[in-house]
Amino acid sequence: MPPRRRPTPRPAHNEAAQLADQLQQAGYTKRDIARIIDRDPSLVSQFYTKNKGAAFVTALREVLTAVETSGITDLPELAAIAARHTQRRTTASGARARVRGKAVLITPTGTGTGRVGAQAIASGSARLRPLIAEAARQGLRLAFTVRLAKTAYVHLSGSRTDSPGIRRDVIQRADHTEERSYGSAQTGGFDAADFARRVNATGGDVTAAVHQWLVETGRIHADAHITHLEIRTWRPR
Repeated sequence: MPPRRRPTPRPAHNEAAQLADQLQQAGYTKRDIARIIDRDPSLVSQFYTKNKGAAFVTALREVLTAVETSGITDLPELAAIAARHTQRRTTASGARARVRGKAVLITPTGTGTGRVGAQAIASGSARLRPLIAEAARQGLRLAFTVRLAKTAYVHLSGSRTDSPGIRRDVIQRADHTEERSYGSAQTGGFDAADFARRVNATGGDVTAAVHQWLVETGRIHADAHITHLEIRTWRPR
């Protein structure tokens, strides 16, 4: 009788995947981890399937330490920690390698979403510009969510003057910031082409364009600082 074949043991996950596992045990999703390291969620999945992620080990280790020992849970704050420990790839000559830009993903129904945190906000949220431009080209509508300090808003939380018709609750954070949404499919949202013109007028600075609109419409104080921005699009009915 031939000897039984022993099952081949599954290879252990690499260190990036192990750190991602520990962050997930702490309550973060793969999408959260992707936002922390400022990469696409598919890359986090490739920690497990394609043995990628070596460049992010130090950043993930520092983030995990911040969560476990310092009690830091805020995604933008964790992203700032990760950014300090993430190094760009270099070419054979030692120059910084170019990073391929993410494709603008807008579904046939016009649905598209783009988010940026503290690091991207500081550089004008440039990654959101192609999304807005494509939404304008397709004649879509858009809405956005911003996060600022509570004292940066002119109106009190939940004020219908601030965001009339929005049924989504205001999200209050432990660091004394609030997320508020402007525009929705129910209220019609905003013309993407109009926002694209605003972005062009600020030299491509999406953060500045949104900030300017919020100040012009009396929703935030002029010295307010946006820490988080999300753009959503859809096709008008």
